[in-house]
Amino acid sequence: MRTAVVRIGVDLSGELSAEQLAAGMAELARLVTEVGAELIDNNLAVLPPKRREVEILMRGTDAAALQAEAAGMCAKAFPTEPVIGVLTFVSHGTDDDAHGVLAGFGVSGVIDRRAGDDGWDIITVTLRKADLARIPESRIHTALEASTNCEVHIVLTD
Repeated sequence: MRTAVVRIGVDLSGELSAEQLAAGMAELARLVTEVGAELIDNNLAVLPPKRREVEILMRGTDAAALQAEAAGMCAKAFPTEPVIGVLTFVSHGTDDDAHGVLAGFGVSGVIDRRAGDDGWDIITVTLRKADLARIPESRIHTALEASTNCEVHIVLTD
């Protein structure tokens, strides 16, 4: 299962006091714990209003569902309208991360992992040639290397 960092703006207009922000963070911490997520502790009061967004670590692969759940919790915790921000996935270097990268490009493939001679993992990713007609292989290759911290070999099939 992948880990997402879900960002939700909770006071982008700067309406809330430091006390309201602290109370909202305390309530949000309770809510995220109930669903098995984790709130990154940010002191929102010291941030400029445009950066007053919370960051929640959540497990899952459906970005829209994760964002909706996080926004719902923020709506309960803060007396403002939550604004969905950027969602990113944390990379643990796993095959799930590699599959997630491929899914992000709208492709699927077969991933084979083996230990290299120097002790570093090598992954071979088999993709269909047709998938690379719309996405450059170099983009997929770079994203896979970054997410897995492995040497990546791409093999194309018909």
